[in-house]
Amino acid sequence: MSLPENCRTALVTVASRGIGAEIARTLAGAGLEVLALARPSEALELLAETPGIVPLAADVTRIDDLAALLEGRQVDVLVNNAGAIGALGPLHTLTPRETADVVTLNLIAPLQLTQIVVGGMVSRGHGHVVSLTSAVAHHVFGGTTAYSAAKAGLSMAHQVLRHDLAGSNVRFTEVVPGRVETDFYLEAFGADAGRLKETLYARQRALHPEDIARAVLAALSMPEHVDLSRVEIMPTDQAPGGHAFPTRAAE
Repeated sequence: MSLPENCRTALVTVASRGIGAEIARTLAGAGLEVLALARPSEALELLAETPGIVPLAADVTRIDDLAALLEGRQVDVLVNNAGAIGALGPLHTLTPRETADVVTLNLIAPLQLTQIVVGGMVSRGHGHVVSLTSAVAHHVFGGTTAYSAAKAGLSMAHQVLRHDLAGSNVRFTEVVPGRVETDFYLEAFGADAGRLKETLYARQRALHPEDIARAVLAALSMPEHVDLSRVEIMPTDQAPGGHAFPTRAAE
């Protein structure tokens, strides 16, 4: 796949592992300079050994630090990959801090980072913002109220951004993955992670990080007059839907 000539530098958030690391490696392999943003870790140092990848050690939720870190840097592609499901369960069983943390990471951080870089894209007359949301932004998955709300908010933000910046030659792509086999997904289930790995991934074929990376590259590689505004990428064996009708407890 060939990228537009003015597509030179990409910023990928939470790039040290899983989907983010695979996106970073894929874009670097396509010839981009990739600014790999993640908290300091051995994984980030190892990723930096890949040609074309420049590590940026920072917390994506600390927006003032990010603004200083990115000052003077041209970003042609932003990949908002940061996200975490957080605690699972009905909303009233979670703490206010747990809810706030999920919304901050999954909605506020990508919006504020987009604010930082999109002005330069508009002034240069080109750019591409890619945000990874989730199937939970468009389908009901129990116990994910805060995460679903944050991802749905990011999805709507993309639609408004496309409206507000129509004619600017800045493209916006929402990538909507279904179940992906990563440590991130399993970590959300805590003590049940081992059991779920044996049941979910053994019985149903899940997506892999490289599948998401290929989808991102495909969106970037489209001619500039084409915007893949939303790409839903689901495992062949997964189809969200259905209703639950619990019975009332006997009075």
